[in-house]
Amino acid sequence: MKRHPTTGLVAAAVLALTAGACGSGSGDGPGAGAAGTTRSPGAAPSASPSGAAPSSEPPEPTPSRSYPLSTAPRTIPAVRDHEPARGPGWKPGGAGGVVVAEGSGALADEGRLLARELGAGYRGERAAGPGDIELALDTGAAGGAESYTVTSRNGRVRISGPDEAGVFYGTRTVKQAVRSGGAVPEGVIRDRPDRPRRGFMMDIARKPFDAAWIEARLREMADLKMNEFGLHFSDDQAFRIESDSHPEVVSGDHLTKAEVRRIVDLARSLHIEVVPEIDSPGHLGAVIAAHPSLQLRNAQGRATRGTVDIANPESARIVDDLLREYAGLFPGSQWHLGADEYQALVVRDPEGSYPDLAAAARKRYGSGARIQDLATGWLNDRAAVVRPAGKQLRAWNDGFFRDGKVSADKDVRVAYWTGKELGARDPEEYLREGRELLNYNDEYLYYVLGEPNDFVYPTGRRIYEEWTPLVVRGSQAVPARYSEQILGGGFAVWCDLADRQTQAQVADGIRMPLKATAQKLWAPGKPALSWAEFSALGQRLG
Repeated sequence: MKRHPTTGLVAAAVLALTAGACGSGSGDGPGAGAAGTTRSPGAAPSASPSGAAPSSEPPEPTPSRSYPLSTAPRTIPAVRDHEPARGPGWKPGGAGGVVVAEGSGALADEGRLLARELGAGYRGERAAGPGDIELALDTGAAGGAESYTVTSRNGRVRISGPDEAGVFYGTRTVKQAVRSGGAVPEGVIRDRPDRPRRGFMMDIARKPFDAAWIEARLREMADLKMNEFGLHFSDDQAFRIESDSHPEVVSGDHLTKAEVRRIVDLARSLHIEVVPEIDSPGHLGAVIAAHPSLQLRNAQGRATRGTVDIANPESARIVDDLLREYAGLFPGSQWHLGADEYQALVVRDPEGSYPDLAAAARKRYGSGARIQDLATGWLNDRAAVVRPAGKQLRAWNDGFFRDGKVSADKDVRVAYWTGKELGARDPEEYLREGRELLNYNDEYLYYVLGEPNDFVYPTGRRIYEEWTPLVVRGSQAVPARYSEQILGGGFAVWCDLADRQTQAQVADGIRMPLKATAQKLWAPGKPALSWAEFSALGQRLG
């Protein structure tokens, strides 16, 4: 089995807020220590990760000895830098509302969402007044698109960043600060992610999940500043999205295209990209059920489960029809090609077990070519189908082979999930080749329904205390010199034993592991909070 492994925005509800000044803590929050920094007043400010110019901020009031020095807000993920100050911080209520700075009208949706969440009024594009939260684009600021600055000063809050995504993440910090501590603490937060790809992947092929469940997970991801949602919707058990090109392959319980468009639109509004996966040439049982002539057979004539004959041109034609159709349904930049567990290559003698494939490989690639070359050619051909639609491609690590006559295209990223397969390659091999890698380490990040094949449900604690983006295979980290090639990764749910948990049980089971994953992808280094503190914060934030 594979990898044992309503439309609308967030309801306007805020917990009852605590009274009193924010920032009376001892400085042991997530803004301190390895996961963030806190500075004393009067100290020279560190370089801003976002590069935001302080000149656009409201004037700093005269410090008052009546207020303790503020501490960083408690959020998940933790903010990376907080410059403390003395003051009451900002609290919802009173005459304040949410406004968008002049020239920043593109932030209207973010402003309306935050206003609903805080129970405040949204006042549109206008100058900020007393008690307001102002959202502003600072396109001239240095720093990446996901960086942001939150300034809480003189009874106002200003959230700025070079792009809409960063400003949105700033609103998530404000929302969580209010929920966890009752206020946005006085001072300046400067924040940015450690890794550009921060994901959650969902197998809806083996077990159907309804659109409302998926939308709830997107909202949960958005608050955690995660930015990609992987959708594995085709496998041996079912094909779960409506198709116009091949309606015969679609299973009875599926998402309509209208539902998918609503999911994609909601994700986009939350700065999340939906990354589809049509896995091939393995895991195509649902397609084979409608087209049995495509099924691969071994030397004895026995059918190979879920596996198409890649020497049969009809296999490529049908898969390519589906790829072209869904490339339009999913307009994002990322695409997952699958390519894992091709059954002709998981036996000890592929060429002896599948002589017809071996002959096809030699015919196409010359003497000495093997079935792995034919499979690599299949991967490159599928990449060529979706690449013109502007897609950045990825495939599972066991779809890349060493010492072949054919190599996977250089722009295909490695989604590394396991090192347990026959002939497993160490992650460092791919990195030495110069490939970029996404970390889906099945030791920590795979939630497999029913816990088959020695898998156990991952705990948030293990992820939080042991895993980092450099821990790609098992519990061993790759050398730090490869860090920039590891773009991030994601937590994944696989539904191998689909009836072992309900949708509600899955949502509950992944809640803390997802929070821990988000923390470790956003902020490098050892988190400042203990697991007990982090877990309690997770419960408080909901």
